[in-house]
Amino acid sequence: MLGMVLAAGAGRRLRPYTDTLPKALVPVDGDTTIMDISLRNLAAAGLTDIVVVVGYRAEAVEERKETLERRYGVTLTLTHNDRAEEWNNAYSLWTAREYFSEGVLLVNGDTVHPSSVEETLLAARGPELLLAVDNVKTLADEEMKVTLDESGHLSHITKLMDPGIAAGEYIGATLIEGHVGDRLADALRATWERDPQLYYEDGFQELVNRGGKVAVAPIGKVDWVEVDDHDDLSRAREIACHY
Repeated sequence: MLGMVLAAGAGRRLRPYTDTLPKALVPVDGDTTIMDISLRNLAAAGLTDIVVVVGYRAEAVEERKETLERRYGVTLTLTHNDRAEEWNNAYSLWTAREYFSEGVLLVNGDTVHPSSVEETLLAARGPELLLAVDNVKTLADEEMKVTLDESGHLSHITKLMDPGIAAGEYIGATLIEGHVGDRLADALRATWERDPQLYYEDGFQELVNRGGKVAVAPIGKVDWVEVDDHDDLSRAREIACHY
């Protein structure tokens, strides 16, 4: 199984940091960046072959590649999203589809969380796609929310959902079993072809709509944050030093 980090995003709401860096390389604990935490977590889970999807300011990741490999004992393969500044992340994840067949533990490059999330996913792995879900947090409008069917599998995943009916928030970490790879890649392709501004989570919904099963793994009470703006960055800096 491979690790995978989506790190192609520009993160315009984090300027001036992201004038010269992709969002994943914004520091959150001294010189430690969001990507440092992602790589450290994956390595701690035993995943040392890691694919990084790059796009915006890809050269900044390329310049640090050897240093990051030495620091975390990993081997990084960079794959380039040529539409990173134009299209959303359904296309970004699709660009790494050739690796799905090996099995992938995917993490978003803008999420700061402890390694317990990766451990939870690996402990709960089964025959299907598996999403890490925060079922404790109080939800609002911006979160990527989920509802579940009577069997506990994913029914809907979207930000456009009444928080009151949601079972939790998807936190940007997914375990993709290899045999699901072709079906997921096709669902992602259909998603970005329909609208290149859609999220990869819309690709998950497409997979469900086609009859695919997507399971969830509750992470419990965990300090984590998706870093979209400067308020999120402040929160990331409060928690990252404790990991």
